[in-house]
Amino acid sequence: MALQLGDIAPDFTAETTEGTINFHEWIGDSWAVLFSHPKDFTPVCTTELGYTAKLKPEFDKRGVKVIGVSVDPVSDHNEWAKDIEETQGVSLNFPLIGDPEKKVADLYGMIHPNSLDSLTVRSVFVIGPDKKIKLMITYPASTGRNFDEILRVIDSLQLTAGYQVSTPVNWNDGDDVIIAPAIDDETAKEKFPKGFKTLKPYLRLTPQPNK
Repeated sequence: MALQLGDIAPDFTAETTEGTINFHEWIGDSWAVLFSHPKDFTPVCTTELGYTAKLKPEFDKRGVKVIGVSVDPVSDHNEWAKDIEETQGVSLNFPLIGDPEKKVADLYGMIHPNSLDSLTVRSVFVIGPDKKIKLMITYPASTGRNFDEILRVIDSLQLTAGYQVSTPVNWNDGDDVIIAPAIDDETAKEKFPKGFKTLKPYLRLTPQPNK
């Protein structure tokens, strides 16, 4: 059965470029991003991994651990890391899972038989400290991912987990947010002392509460 939002992220033990990990133990109390790349020594993935390495301070700031996976072995990952550093100007600073038996790929439904049944598609899973899946995005192998968008979504997920708000279209950290319709105006005045603007009874905007 396909994974859905809110499901517990499947646990596994695997070899990585930073040693053996148990996935749930590795996550600990952090948030996590698990993302697959189709194959080592491929052009789009090389750019993705390099850019993700450059973004590591942004992930760290949000308490997010990042880990990649492909169906190639760790020995290949270690060789590929040299190419990533050479071409992208940054060394790999997060673990890559070796998954030659496709154990992780199968657990997370990363194999796309209609494309190639030996390669993973570009899947992204954002997992909360409760080990539940908060976000799933799947790109075709030919399209590089937008990791700035993944950071934006993490900002929204972390904000909305702590406050009774949601984020509107094209929201970025620092923009106004939407008060949950279940909160009446009187309660909203207490919860959101910066005030709010009512566009419709169900659409009330307030400054981001944690800013």
